[in-house]
Amino acid sequence: MSNFEHVHHAHCESGVISSMLRHYGLNISEPMVFGLSNALNFAYIPFVKIGGMPLVAYRSIPKAIIKNIKKNLKIDMKLETFSSKKKGEDRLDELLDEGKIVGAQSSVYWLSYFPKEMRFHFNAHNLLVYDRDGDEYLISDPVFQDSVRCDKASLTKARFAKGALAPKGLLYYPVSIPQKIDLKPIIAKNIKKLSKTMLRKFVPIAGIKGMRYLAKAIKELEPKDKKYAKLFLGNIVRMQEEIGTGGAGFRFMYASFLQEASEMFDNDEVLKESSKMMLEVGDEWREFALMIAKSIKSKKEIDFRAISEKLIEISENETKVYQKMLTFKAKV
Repeated sequence: MSNFEHVHHAHCESGVISSMLRHYGLNISEPMVFGLSNALNFAYIPFVKIGGMPLVAYRSIPKAIIKNIKKNLKIDMKLETFSSKKKGEDRLDELLDEGKIVGAQSSVYWLSYFPKEMRFHFNAHNLLVYDRDGDEYLISDPVFQDSVRCDKASLTKARFAKGALAPKGLLYYPVSIPQKIDLKPIIAKNIKKLSKTMLRKFVPIAGIKGMRYLAKAIKELEPKDKKYAKLFLGNIVRMQEEIGTGGAGFRFMYASFLQEASEMFDNDEVLKESSKMMLEVGDEWREFALMIAKSIKSKKEIDFRAISEKLIEISENETKVYQKMLTFKAKV
């Protein structure tokens, strides 16, 4: 039986990476993984549809955390996809037999340990397989309090689900991890990089501009079919609060990263203040979600302008956080 220790995390991809690195001796918290992989983001992409509704994303695309941690920390990480279910099953068993713990991408819908009311068709859920017992896999799913078991047939179905973000049986695991990593210059570089990315002026669908683009789209819902308008608003909340950690949760996690970073830089005041500001922005995102939820359930007419203005206010306050972060001068 593996000596792996399960830890409950906030988000699946960053949680898997944090648990995996800790198991192999590199003790990096989930917020630090999230910050070092530049995972925070925002995008409103009306021409990409999820369940018939425009894509609203609050973090970087799936697998970006894995790939950016691999690159930024210079970890030799192997990612494998498979042309058949049989090859994917055999490879997972082979890796477990070698004593490895293995990250896997899957669909939430087919995972047998998920309560039925929590299952939906989302193909970018990450989990960690650390052992097997007969025809069952022992799984550390970061969003569960305790480790779980999953039968082989269900896990295979989840790993090879079709549709948007199809996982294609993806498995990933470290081949080698540097013994010593100086995190300070990597932290400093990524804080600047994220700030500049979110403040970019020439990409209308992403970052702060993306928030304002969505705010405009919300205001333009007023004359449209009321059923469609409610579905549109409901999708914003679902993408924010139900897919993974959610928009507010990601801001809270990044605030924790900034706090941890400030301690590494001798309690740097800029980073401490940025962390506090980001926490407040996270609270505003929660208020925004609640505002939409109440509007959808109410029998009164929806005030699209008020919802739009709330999002504009959030975009302005989040802008101030990135501007503050850009004033950080690292002493490395």
